[in-house]
Amino acid sequence: MADERAPADAQPESTTAPFDPSAAHPDARHATTAMLKAYAHPLRRRIAKSVAGRGHARAADLAADLGVPANAVSFHLRVLAEAGLIEEAPEHARDKRDRVWKATDGSWNVGSPEHPIADEELGGVLMNALADDHLEMLRRVMAWAPEYVSGRDPVVHGTFSQANLRLTEAEFKEIERRIHEIIKEVDDAHDPDDPDTRIWSLDIVAADDTI
Repeated sequence: MADERAPADAQPESTTAPFDPSAAHPDARHATTAMLKAYAHPLRRRIAKSVAGRGHARAADLAADLGVPANAVSFHLRVLAEAGLIEEAPEHARDKRDRVWKATDGSWNVGSPEHPIADEELGGVLMNALADDHLEMLRRVMAWAPEYVSGRDPVVHGTFSQANLRLTEAEFKEIERRIHEIIKEVDDAHDPDDPDTRIWSLDIVAADDTI
């Protein structure tokens, strides 16, 4: 479904986005080595995304979502928490022994010219992993797209949109800022109990003609 105006619904992704330019999130945290190590692990990325998608979750919930033993999930939850990517959500716990987790508020970025990455090699590993995640999502969309464009599946499950624009860097940064502002507005207004809720993955990728 490579139409320029392909239908799109979007449930905002985790607020702990792994690569958020400071233009869109001026208050974003800068990645520590612990954050890079934690998020570079493929299962931990899946767990973090599942926590964010659910809003809050227990190890047993995540184990059922991901088909992974609960004790393994608990270990990785602790690593993510120690890195500051998730935190406990006692307001959702049934009692003091009940451990519930949620995404840490705010965004974070891998690095920037103003705040160079602490471990360049590890940052490269993470960015390659994120690229692999993105390509896997694109493959899923493209595998489903023939069902939609043929009319066999009337429900929107994904989108692939492209746009080519002549902009200054400042104008591009303003577009990016407004996109993230809209995402936050939709996220804040969403009713988590709506039975039509699905978890959506939304990647935003852009490139100019100099790279």
